[in-house]
Order: sequence, then C-alpha cells, then structure tokens
Amino acid sequence: MKKVLMLICMLSTGSLAWAQAPSLGTAATFAVLGGTAVTCTSSVITGDVGVSPGSVVTNTSCAISGTVHQNDSAATTARADFLSAYSAIGLMPCTQTISTAAFTGNVPALGPLAPGVYCFPAGVAFTDTTLTLDGSTNPNGIWIFKVGAALAGSGFQVVMANGAQACNVFWSVGAAATLTTSTLAPLFQGNLLAGNTVGGSITVTGGAVVGRALASVAVTLTGTNVNGVCTLVDQAKASCKNDDDDRDEDKDHDRGDDHDRDRHEKNKHHHDRDDKDKDHRDQD
Repeated sequence: MKKVLMLICMLSTGSLAWAQAPSLGTAATFAVLGGTAVTCTSSVITGDVGVSPGSVVTNTSCAISGTVHQNDSAATTARADFLSAYSAIGLMPCTQTISTAAFTGNVPALGPLAPGVYCFPAGVAFTDTTLTLDGSTNPNGIWIFKVGAALAGSGFQVVMANGAQACNVFWSVGAAATLTTSTLAPLFQGNLLAGNTVGGSITVTGGAVVGRALASVAVTLTGTNVNGVCTLVDQAKASCKNDDDDRDEDKDHDRGDDHDRDRHEKNKHHHDRDDKDKDHRDQD
C-alpha cells in the first residue's frame, strides 16, 4: 500500500495542486457514502464506506478494502462536507448548456469535451454512449456536470483522454443516479454526487465506477467495482506531506550531526595546541 501511495505522490505532485475543484473535505476519503443505507452485493469497493444519519450497511459477498463507518463522527462530518460541496457546485455558472435529454449510442454527438461546467437543465439518459473527456488543452482541468434531475446511464461509458483525470470530474445530480449494463457494461469515471435530500440515491449494477459514489439518500451496488482511486490520491497527498516532514526532520538531524562534528574538531584542535605548548615548555 505504501508503494502505491508513493507512486501516486510522484504522479500527482504538481498536477492536482493547480486544479480548482469543489472541496469534498473529509468526504474525500470515502469511496462510498450514503445517507439512509448502503447495500452492497457481490461487488468490490476500494476505499472507505460510510452511512449517516442512517446506520445500515448491508454487505452480501462484497470485498471492502477500507473502513466501514456506520453513523459515527467520521461519517457525520463527511456527509456535511459532501453536501457543502454539492451546494457549491450548484452555484457555479455554466460554460455550456446541453438541452438534449437522451443520447443513444453517439447520437446526437457529444464530445470530446474540454474542461468546463456543462449543464443539463433537466434529467438526462445515456444508452450505450461513450463520452470522451479530452485533457489536451489542460490535463489538470476540471469537468463539472450539473444534471437538473435524474441521471440514467445504460451502458454509459466515460473515457479520459490526453491526460484527463477521473478525480477532477464531478457529476452533480438533482435526483437519482442509475447506472446499469446494456450492450456495454457501465464504466463511469468521476465523483458522483447525488445530493438531493429527497431523491438523491445512487444505484449501480455491473461494470465499474472509477471515483466516488456519494449520495444523500441510499447507495445500492450490485456486481460492480467501485475503484476509489481518488481516495488513494487524497491519502497520497497527506503521505507526501508527511514525507516532507520526515525529510525536514532528517535535515535537522544532519545539521545536528554537523554541529557535533564541528565541536569535536574544535576541541581536537584546542587539545592539539595545548599538547604543542606543553612540548615547547618541556624543551625549554
């Protein structure tokens, strides 16, 4: 695990530092966060799992690599930070408004998309659609997708191109988000925030999510893989900081060693001079 974090440090230092993204606060350490319940069946989750103010986490043949927080202080604080980020995204002005409510295949054409804030005024549905996010103009750029109502993806795949990073993608959904398998298995990339306090649930069946699944209501996962690589990046940034602290301590230690050596050399020089003076007196 330490080697993985060190690798992410090398890849992320100097890139994510310039990104202007909505802050997730303590929610950044969670791969999955629900409000009323989290239900996981035959899935794999890389990262922490939490629920608050509810306390139900149902695990049926799921592999969870992180810590499970059931309405504890960590989950409660993470929920508040997640909802704060959701509200902040809601205030962001749109750089482009997309009025199309349904996409089948690549009809109508959508993308490749450069970094920006893309707004769907109502709900949107994608069926066997591949959306490419292009980082050629700015690989450290931020993609924000604001969906006014429900997000439905059947065989919906998001592809990162030319250095674009899944951790810099945010999907803010005004109702429920549902990702299922069609001709294609879903491959969803980015942070999925379903913050509506009434209908903000996330359901993923099959395929994979590369990022985070944060919901105000419930999260239901079946036969999917939530790869919380973004949580590892966040841990890596903390690890990079700790490594810097360690290096500073090493420098202080080295300076102390140098000081000791200097003092030793001075004492030795003084001792040698005393010996020479003594020899001179003896000769006299």
